[in-house]
Amino acid sequence: MARFDNSYSKFVAFAKVALPLASLVLLATLFLFARGKEIGISIPYADVDLETLAREQRIEGPSFATVTRDGAELEISADVVRPDLSTPDVINSTIVRGALRMPDNGSVTLKADDGVIDGPAQIAELSGHVEIETSTGYTITSERIATLLDVSKIESPGTVEAAGPAGDLTAGSMEISQDPETDAYLLVFKNGVKLIYQP
Repeated sequence: MARFDNSYSKFVAFAKVALPLASLVLLATLFLFARGKEIGISIPYADVDLETLAREQRIEGPSFATVTRDGAELEISADVVRPDLSTPDVINSTIVRGALRMPDNGSVTLKADDGVIDGPAQIAELSGHVEIETSTGYTITSERIATLLDVSKIESPGTVEAAGPAGDLTAGSMEISQDPETDAYLLVFKNGVKLIYQP
């Protein structure tokens, strides 16, 4: 057995045995107490119907943005889009929102319950309760509108109701487009326009 002549050597020999034993005791204590706190903890899972997700193809919260040939910025977004299984490159949308910002600082915002976007035809058809607001102060409602994706043109082929600076009006159709002669953007009501003028 080794003999130690001074206290420093005795301390080193003691530490070689005591410190590893102390570290083992600390590790064992950590594992024992940590296991007791894991009881009742569960991993959170999303509340979704996995069968429906596997059966349906859809994207939630997508957005589409482009610049038209006349320089306007067009943005369309939806809560949910699904591909049309019968027609390629066509998607069906739910709760659609859109914005058209013209180069002359005018703007139009759109809201609709449903929409169909046809990529090859470069057209988006919105239906349900469609609401249009213009930067010139008009609020227009219709059951259906169509907006082109490559040029600044929005039209409603059916009846529209509008409220604006001139008063309340109804019309058989409506169109927002750029005048090819003046390059100005015009809001035009057509086909049996009835205006209640408010001076």
